[in-house]
Amino acid sequence: MISRRNIRVKVMQTLYTLEAQEQAVKPGEPVRILQKHFDQTRQLLVYLIYFLTEVARYAETDSRNRASKHLPTEQDLNVNIKLAGNETMWKILEDPSWQKAASTDKPQLHEDKELIKKMYQELVGTDEYKKYISIAGRDKKSEKDILQFIFTDLMLPNEIFEAHVEEVFTNLDDDIEMMSQLVLGLIHKPQSINFQDIISKEKLDFGRGLLQTVVEKKEVTMGLIKPKLKNWDSERIATLDMILMEMGVCEFLFFETIPPKVTINEYIDLAKDYSTPQSGQFVNGILDNIHKDLLNDDKLHKVNFKTS
Repeated sequence: MISRRNIRVKVMQTLYTLEAQEQAVKPGEPVRILQKHFDQTRQLLVYLIYFLTEVARYAETDSRNRASKHLPTEQDLNVNIKLAGNETMWKILEDPSWQKAASTDKPQLHEDKELIKKMYQELVGTDEYKKYISIAGRDKKSEKDILQFIFTDLMLPNEIFEAHVEEVFTNLDDDIEMMSQLVLGLIHKPQSINFQDIISKEKLDFGRGLLQTVVEKKEVTMGLIKPKLKNWDSERIATLDMILMEMGVCEFLFFETIPPKVTINEYIDLAKDYSTPQSGQFVNGILDNIHKDLLNDDKLHKVNFKTS
């Protein structure tokens, strides 16, 4: 579920954290930091789903609050609570994997009750909601559509909601595209996500392996990078650019299944997105030159770093 691009970003961030540390890196610390990034991704996903379902379940809260007024109107006594029984939502909430994740990550600790209320109130004024409650019975498509509407049209575009989530989850910008795909996928196929395994073993091994390779093969990678920096002031090269180039060279040398062209393109994009405006071109030039040299010298024989 987590893409290799997201994994590269988290490895990059881990390496940046290690680079900024003044003290020596402790054994096992790089992997612990990387795992923390993966945990934050799961926690963000859990919270987005929690918030979505709380907006839907607020229909019951609204009904109770209005019925308990001192002088409730007929309208107060007849609030439509169909949304609170949304079958798609309850398939998600009753999934043991979700329940375990919610118990572990405790998304309720981060909730903004007033924001949930406001979003529900905004929802009930929309044509989409009125159409939903006008449909008799439980139509599978409408059950999914209303949840998707809450997520894509009310939650994601809401600047207050975005600011609220960013206060807790600093990884929102990095992960939001992937989160959107996962949440929408879950709505359309409830119980399709194992929240204890949102990253496959193959991708987890890739992330840990890439991190470990960059840390342990720094002398090798810098031996290839430094000669290419003769015309550059090394003090002015962005730390992220150096990290991305080290990661790229490690993929050239030690990751058998990744074509060099894919590696170069990936790190160009990451440099553009996370470093300076000139970084994409800079990283492209250095990695492309190193790749050509390795080919010309017949040194591009990828081997797993553990056996090299």
